[in-house]
Amino acid sequence: MESSQKQLVLNKGNQQYIFRYAGGNEAYLLDALVAAATDEKTDFDWFDAAVLSFKLTRSLMGQADELLYRDLPDPLQTLP
Repeated sequence: MESSQKQLVLNKGNQQYIFRYAGGNEAYLLDALVAAATDEKTDFDWFDAAVLSFKLTRSLMGQADELLYRDLPDPLQTLP
């Protein structure tokens, strides 16, 4: 499977935090969020990390749904 370039963006006041990562490297992204939250040189905090990890989880759930339902003619249709 080919990995694709992805990103998560957080706008906070007049600052913008952009985290880019390759698909399949979500664990590294989570490590980067922890590193950013513990870096005292930025205003990025644990709440910000939680918001972006929630966005990441929603994205991964959407990808999982696409994989589960891609071969079904109508995923809401019930079987007889």
